[in-house]
Amino acid sequence: MPTEPNGGDLVAQELVRQSVRALFTLCGGHISPIVVAARQRGIDIVDVREEATAVFAADAVSRLTRVPGVAAVTAGPGVTNAITALKNAQLAQSPLVLLGGATATILKGRGALQDIDQIALVRPHVKWHAAARRVADLVPAIAEAFSRAGRDVPGPVFVECPVDLLYPESLVRSWHGAATDAPRSLGQRVTRWYVDRHLRRLFAPATSVATAPSRPDAEVGVDALAAKAAAALARAERPVFVIGSQAVAGDTVVDELVTAIDRLAVPVFLSGMARGALGPEHRLQFRHQRKQALREADFVLLAGTPCDFRLEYGRQISRRAFLVSVNRSPGDVSRNRRPQVGVVARPDRFLVRLAERQANGRDPSAWLATLRGREEARDRDIADRAAAPVPPVNPLLVCQAIDQRLTADSILIADGGDFVATASYIVRPRAPRSWLDPGVFGTLGVGAGFVLGAHAARPGADLWAIYGDGALGFSLAEFHSFVRHCVPVVAVVGNDGKWAQIARDQRDILGDDVGTVIGRADYHRVVEGFGARGFLVDRPEALAAALDEAQASATAGVPALVNVLIGDTDFRKGSLSL
Repeated sequence: MPTEPNGGDLVAQELVRQSVRALFTLCGGHISPIVVAARQRGIDIVDVREEATAVFAADAVSRLTRVPGVAAVTAGPGVTNAITALKNAQLAQSPLVLLGGATATILKGRGALQDIDQIALVRPHVKWHAAARRVADLVPAIAEAFSRAGRDVPGPVFVECPVDLLYPESLVRSWHGAATDAPRSLGQRVTRWYVDRHLRRLFAPATSVATAPSRPDAEVGVDALAAKAAAALARAERPVFVIGSQAVAGDTVVDELVTAIDRLAVPVFLSGMARGALGPEHRLQFRHQRKQALREADFVLLAGTPCDFRLEYGRQISRRAFLVSVNRSPGDVSRNRRPQVGVVARPDRFLVRLAERQANGRDPSAWLATLRGREEARDRDIADRAAAPVPPVNPLLVCQAIDQRLTADSILIADGGDFVATASYIVRPRAPRSWLDPGVFGTLGVGAGFVLGAHAARPGADLWAIYGDGALGFSLAEFHSFVRHCVPVVAVVGNDGKWAQIARDQRDILGDDVGTVIGRADYHRVVEGFGARGFLVDRPEALAAALDEAQASATAGVPALVNVLIGDTDFRKGSLSL
């Protein structure tokens, strides 16, 4: 076991300084020194079966804590496998740090194993990147990466760490023949001179220790804009707030956000990570009929939610409404719809300032009563639909059963299409930062990584993973990771044997379900092969017992999967998003 210091030690030391508690990875010789050194310094090493899972896990840590999650992947295909997860994090504005291995600096472009232009590949999918070229570059680059990840509009960053910067200097010299006997021929002497010069530069000590300067997010003129919005809100009779993930990201003090919402007394629709911020039964929280409310509203505030496809590019909002858009991203403030008040700022801070400036006298009771009546009518409709027989098992009934078992410590991980979207209407997150879905990119396959990241971020939480059977295919091998790392997750799979969200509209519009039928598989048996517990539910009477046994298994440290054979409903007919 080598004792000579190396670049991997320097990387690990900086991760410790940045308060990193877990490193997600898939082993590779290019990054082994980082992984070994991190473990020696007390960082949990969570090794997975596919690189995207590692990055999804880092993404989840970023969403659930104040410290960016970190993943390390090997060179070449390790980096390429991570691209989808990187793009998902970029669009979800998750501030993760990806460390990528790379071929030796002296061998770049010479046909070395897994040598590609990684920076060119990664550049469009991160907010910042760096490629270390000397050992002395490693620590400054990683420090800058952490600073950049959470600054302004958060997002993923990438640091390329070539393999010859990470291993001990004596070993690297031996790789390149620099430790052998003196060269004899002129060609050998020239080659030795070139290699020696390169290695001296590679291992030269840093002339100074550079750390990334921290600075506050730029929020220009926010007080005046809050005053203007407050004046418009005071005149409104039917105001609506739509609050998205940005409002609870980073170092948001959720209690202050909730206090501001209470003072403003405006109906609120929550989306993304903001689900759960108000608990399950807050008087101002509404989950149904958002489109109708926005079309009737005379004042709409979008807090961290752009006018993209989720709001039909702004068409859901009445043209007569006074629109306030608050977003950390300047491009998203006016995307597809120009607001009367556009604010580049953190949504949580803006809501607090708005509450401080609101005028008294507005009576919200009539508008709240109208929306509450619609909410209760929709809940009754869902209850009636859930009670109807839909063989083998009604999917709405499954979602109700999950909701009934949630506690304040439950974290919900959503990975799927139709079944997961159905759950979003029925399953109510109990606490802030307790709902994880991919975000605007709509990526399938986030589930396993999000489970691993959530467990690392909150080891004592109850973990519920809600899967569509199509999305589950991306995660199955990671049940072995769950078992090895004792992750106490209950996974519930809505198994209808097809990509239902696509199949429904494809069949109706095009008259053919080709490519959408996958068949019902015995997923419960598959996970048992990895050492997890598996349960099959093929009739409603078996559902409660299976969920309870799965919970007991997870509590005992053995992950469990409940494979529920669900029937078809028209609950989400016509829900295709483009």
